[in-house]
Amino acid sequence: MSTIDILGLHKSFGKLPVLQGIDLAVEPGEVVCVIGPSGSGKSTLLRCVNLLETPTSGTIHVGGVEVTDPDCDIDAVRRRIGMVFQQFNLFGHLTVRENVTIAQRRVLKRSRAEANRIATLNLERVGLAEKAGAYPAQLSGGQQQRVAIARALAMDPQLMLFDEPTSALDPELVGEVLAVMRGLAAEGMTMLVVTHEMAFAREVASRVVFMDGGVVVEQGPPAEVFGNPREERTKTFLHRVLEPTRVSETEIGAHKPV
Repeated sequence: MSTIDILGLHKSFGKLPVLQGIDLAVEPGEVVCVIGPSGSGKSTLLRCVNLLETPTSGTIHVGGVEVTDPDCDIDAVRRRIGMVFQQFNLFGHLTVRENVTIAQRRVLKRSRAEANRIATLNLERVGLAEKAGAYPAQLSGGQQQRVAIARALAMDPQLMLFDEPTSALDPELVGEVLAVMRGLAAEGMTMLVVTHEMAFAREVASRVVFMDGGVVVEQGPPAEVFGNPREERTKTFLHRVLEPTRVSETEIGAHKPV
């Protein structure tokens, strides 16, 4: 059984179609990286998985449960899904340890001692055990994002969703977050990752999905998608992303305002 099974997914905002018939499955233990230009629907796809966005039509199953069923207990499903956003969304008035324990205690009803024990274990996983008593404002952006990952992991998710987790970081801080994600992949965590980090996708992904215009244009193993893409749209995107200094004047002119 697939961890995620998406069939015929459409999503429109008013008259604007954003997703136009997505079919996608993620198997247990897979790391699926979704790449593509801005505005292609990547983040909307991710947010539909746990109904942060309500699909216009289509079905989504997570762990065998249809989350698009109106009778679905979505809160119960969300307890099994960890999500890490572009922004860290930490509580500034709480310490790192308190940020990692609050949902455990309120949602999972764990005791303070148990929540603290699990928080320590997961802060160790992301290399921040020594920062447990610090406040978010005392941390770098990369450290704050690692705390956000620890907070998600502390809920014992079966699936992790990452929505461009490094896009808000200074370049020198990106590596520490990607290192944590590499570790999770090595542990066998099922992950659906929207990312602009092509090197990470090439190195860590089990499968790469290229989206453009609200559809899946191409997908396959990283070596195939990056090394020998089949679709012209994929080739053009990768050329612009991987070799930005070699974009032709013709391509630049195509984007100039008329």
